[in-house]
Amino acid sequence: MRLEFKDELQLTQEQEQPCILLVDDEPIIRELCSKVLDGYRVIQAGSGEEALQIIGREPVDVVLTDVMMPVMSGLDLLQAVKERKPTQAVVVMTGFADKETILQALKADADDFITKPINLLQLRTTIAKVLERKALKEELVQLRRMDRLKSDFLGLVSHKLKTPITAISLFIQNLASGIGDPRDPSFAKTLDLILGESNYLGYLVQDLLYYSEIILQEGPPRLAPVSLRDMVMEVASAVRETADANGVALALEVGEASPTLQLDRERVAFALRALLENAVKFSPPDRTVSLDAEVSDDAVTLRVRDQGQGIPREELPKVFEKFYQVDPSHTGQVRGFGLGLFYARQFIQSHGGSLHLESTPGTGTTATLTLPRH
Repeated sequence: MRLEFKDELQLTQEQEQPCILLVDDEPIIRELCSKVLDGYRVIQAGSGEEALQIIGREPVDVVLTDVMMPVMSGLDLLQAVKERKPTQAVVVMTGFADKETILQALKADADDFITKPINLLQLRTTIAKVLERKALKEELVQLRRMDRLKSDFLGLVSHKLKTPITAISLFIQNLASGIGDPRDPSFAKTLDLILGESNYLGYLVQDLLYYSEIILQEGPPRLAPVSLRDMVMEVASAVRETADANGVALALEVGEASPTLQLDRERVAFALRALLENAVKFSPPDRTVSLDAEVSDDAVTLRVRDQGQGIPREELPKVFEKFYQVDPSHTGQVRGFGLGLFYARQFIQSHGGSLHLESTPGTGTTATLTLPRH
């Protein structure tokens, strides 16, 4: 038992090490460089063609390639790699003393170069520098993505908050100016509208806090054992108050013996909640929103069905776009942020699952969420 545990631990550690793809047609060079690169996971390739096959099937952190190789030279390999994966880090090794080869490599976007005969200390130092630059570039891309996301989100929040705040502000200004008679029946109607805007403002703030807590999380899914039934019941409980207020019934069909899955509970619950909330929002009073689970050996499928107006066929491809909102009444006054389905699909796909909608105008919409069991 100990030996098996050690093997698994070793395998995990190797997978976490940076991967270097070493490309050279001379086996002795590959062996020497591999020994110097102790501490990295080194994959060897004897040709450019073999290297491209490896890159196509598994992630590689740095490609370290000789320039002088038969059939496909290192410069040809560099160009082919950059065409397929522009962000792939590539270091070229050249025995040429002239600057022309180095210049060609740099023009082809090589990340660094090493001259032969190889200084083994320089080899380790160069690889370490390239990996450090690669990590910084990836971090910069992530920061820019997050900054863009926050800017888009804040812009949308500002737009959504402006309408209820403006309505409430105008009403208060009218009161302060003595406009409006509390004894007038229309005054009570206006007061109800303002109360509605105030409640909506609270709903937006609550949603804002909920979205910011979930969607601004970075990194891959945080997997842990999750009871499917418990998660479904928890999400349904969170949505039930809104459903009751809208006069919509929730019907759940999830077996008592539902499986336990390895999931990021927060993200999958977010996706399921987005589907249920949309179904409730677009269902007329006295209708039912149903959720049922189907379990197979390989997957779990959850279906959320509503009896609303449905989504026009031309709009179906757009519903998963960021900030897109279906407007069945064509009033331009759709409430919400238009982010639920966008992130729901992203979160489910990050688990290796799928999410799609089917809809018939006048009949309703069915959302199908599938998650792998293994």
